[in-house]
Order: sequence, then structure tokens, then C-alpha cells
Amino acid sequence: MSQPSPDTLQLTGSGRLRNFLTIDALPRSILEEILDTAASFVDVGDRSIKKVPLLRGKTVINLFFEPSTRTRTTFELAAKRLSADVLNMDIARSSTSKGETLMDMLRNLEAMSADMFVVRHGDSGAVDYIARHATPEVAIINAGDGRHAHPTQAMLDMYTIRHYKGGFAGLKVAIVGDILHSRVARSEIHALNILGAEEVRVVAPRTLLPADIDSLGAKVFTRLEDGLRDADVVIALRLQKERMSAALLPSESEFFRLYGLTNERLAVAHPDAIVMHPGPINRGVEIASEVADGPRAVILHQVTFGIAVRMAVMSLCMSGRETEREAAHAAAR
Repeated sequence: MSQPSPDTLQLTGSGRLRNFLTIDALPRSILEEILDTAASFVDVGDRSIKKVPLLRGKTVINLFFEPSTRTRTTFELAAKRLSADVLNMDIARSSTSKGETLMDMLRNLEAMSADMFVVRHGDSGAVDYIARHATPEVAIINAGDGRHAHPTQAMLDMYTIRHYKGGFAGLKVAIVGDILHSRVARSEIHALNILGAEEVRVVAPRTLLPADIDSLGAKVFTRLEDGLRDADVVIALRLQKERMSAALLPSESEFFRLYGLTNERLAVAHPDAIVMHPGPINRGVEIASEVADGPRAVILHQVTFGIAVRMAVMSLCMSGRETEREAAHAAAR
């Protein structure tokens, strides 16, 4: 597959990461750098002092316009393990709920000498908009926007796959469930194709497939057993009922009967197949407890690796910006 063209909003002039908004416009070398850097951070959590000084003196602000527990917490832990000062904005109680515009709020936060915004927003494209309009001094990390992208979740999933499978060449990866509403699925499909997976599959009822699925680079299956056959990696997605504006499913029990992961259905996958889920899990809807708690599941490891991957993204963005500033100062002298 051809490499995407360089993205100046995300990359510096020398090709280093400056914002992390989406995966589809990034080259393979950047994704591999994130994975390699994350590998150097994985054992930080096992040390007696769980910190490295890379972001000492920097201020990271978490701006979550949607509810989140796992993602917000792991971003906060990642920033603290990099020694940054962290501020979590309670948007429901912020001045935006009193009529202040988003850009006015951002300008005020920038005036507090923030160095990085980690943003989750319910509207697709909102994080890109912020990156284009925020001061160039502030790095922007996308923590999930609408149905568009969730690039750090995709990268922690890539890290998990590489950890257990050694690489991506020759792998068949099946993504099962609510593809239509999943920003995770879109980012995973892009990442798997860029990193060289042999075959990326999506498995879902037609009502939960996006209209542009053929253009994303995934093979479509509507029957679960066909999609799971010989798969090396199986990723179950959460049913996002909060994003469903119409009745797209007869019932949750009917979805589980046709698309729920059970040991019996996974028998057609590769014997060494691993099972992943971005969480939170709906047991008995997307996945049976026997699978979620079974030997194939690596779901809790995804959470652990997520901290290291987010540390990698944050440190690489900050490092890219520091290098860009030094080059600009040198050119001005």
C-alpha cells in the first residue's frame, strides 16, 4: 500500500511529530517510532519511582467534552509519569457551559502558558479545528473525536498486536461489531494497513457498516464465522448505543446471538489468535465472559500498554516542537 503524503499540521518541516490528530496521513516510520518509544516506557510503571523527567516544567491540560474514564485516566497518568503538571478541565462546569465560545476558552487556557491540550470531543473534526486555530506553541493530541478518529487507542492496539505477534506481516485481523459508529475501527484500519498487515477485515451487520467502508481498505464480512476464519487477531468493538439515532438492531440479545464472541465461534480462528477489546466491555452483548476472562484475551494488557503509548505520543510531540523551535531560532540568528 502506498504511503500517505506528509501532513504539515501533524509533522514539522523535518518530518517529526508536532500534533497527533489522525493516523491516515502519517508515514509508517512515525507509527514505528511511536511503538519503539512506547517500548522504552513500558517498565516505568514497575519502578519504585514511576517518573521520567521528559516533560518536567510543561503543563498538559485534558479537555474532555465527552465522558471518559479509561482514556482520560491513562492520559493523566502518562503525563504525570513524564513529570508534567496536569490540569483536568471539567467541561460540564466550565465557562463554555455559561456561554463562552470554545475558542475564547482556548485563548484563556493558552494565556496560562499551557504546552499541550489533550482533547476529546463528540463532533468529528473538532480536534482538527482546534489544532488549526490554537496558538502554534501548544501541541494538540486527539483523544477521540466523533466517529472520525481515536489515534492513541489504535496505536496502543498496534502495540499490543506487535507485542504478542512480533510484527504485522502475514497477519489477518478481524474487527467485529459496531463499525459504523466506531472511531477506533477507522483508526485501526488505517494503522494496520500502513504497518503492513496482510488482511484487515470488518465483521458486522449491514446496518452497522459505514457507506464508505470499501474505501477504507478493509474486507467486509456480514457472517461472523466467515470473518473469524483463520484470523490471527480478533478485536471486538463496543455497541455505541449513545450514537445510534435509529433502531439499527432488533435487540442486544439478537446481536449477541449473531455476532457475540464465544469460545465456540472462535474455534474457526487461528489456534493462537488473541482477542482484544477497547473497552468498556458489555459482557453478553459483544463478548462472552468465558472469552473476556479466558486465555486468548489480552484486554487488560491493552490498558497497561496504553499508558506507555500515550507517554510516547506526548513526548514525541513535545520533542518535535522543541526541535522546530531550536531550528527557527538558529535560522533567525
